[in-house]
Amino acid sequence: MLGKGTRLFVGALAVVCVVLLGRSGSGDGFDGTSLPAGGARDTVANRVMTWNICNPCDESNADRAADIATYAPQVIGLQEACVRDVESIRDQLKSRYGLVYHVEYGSVLRSWSRCGGAPWSPGGYGSALLSAAPMTDVVKTEYPDGGSEDRGYMEVTTTVGGQRVRVFVTHLAERRQEAVRADQVGVLAAEVARHKRAIVLGDFNAVPYASELTRMWALADDADPQCRPASDGTCEVTTDWESKFDYIFLRGITPLKQHVQPTAHSDHHLVRSDLDLG
Repeated sequence: MLGKGTRLFVGALAVVCVVLLGRSGSGDGFDGTSLPAGGARDTVANRVMTWNICNPCDESNADRAADIATYAPQVIGLQEACVRDVESIRDQLKSRYGLVYHVEYGSVLRSWSRCGGAPWSPGGYGSALLSAAPMTDVVKTEYPDGGSEDRGYMEVTTTVGGQRVRVFVTHLAERRQEAVRADQVGVLAAEVARHKRAIVLGDFNAVPYASELTRMWALADDADPQCRPASDGTCEVTTDWESKFDYIFLRGITPLKQHVQPTAHSDHHLVRSDLDLG
């Protein structure tokens, strides 16, 4: 039989455990399918991902980091991203999962309503790239006409699958602005065409057979070989409203497999592809 002092110690220890478990089980935004906090892992060297993280949306950056860590891409392009949110996502990927990313911001808009901050110093809003390898030769371009909201693209050189490659991230004008998107694709395609091998990540706000995407399809293929610029193509939807708006376009690079994963933390799905750069 345990002595009184031992029983008190065991009881106190049990209370501490309950408190700690309660804290880890609530308030961190994780569900049962997420990786455990502290579960370090490496990125998948030949995997890229694109994700519109939704803004303005009341979502937890811990949940966003968990979604990214589940698939651990070498490179991920984010759209509708506030600088402060991306900084938080990057920090949690490192502290909770041991995933270390370099970050470049393609912010084209200073928006208090989107990203908070002081009214005289609002947060940066736009696209971002996270890469496990350093990024060089960074170019940020704002489209001459953003449509109803400033839009642009960013391009960098980084390493994917052990090879140096040019990577782009973009977010085109909102729906019902087809002519604006067509002009934006023209600007983007002219730059993509300069590279024999390129990866273009982004939310194009257009279905595959939309006429404004014609110049992109002339240069590159979707990472899903079954997805084509024709109405009979079998393209997986990438949004909650059952449309394909999100693309991984490949120029001079062979896809191995692509997956589209719905998430509770955005109205856009996570789109990821493993690539053969050999």
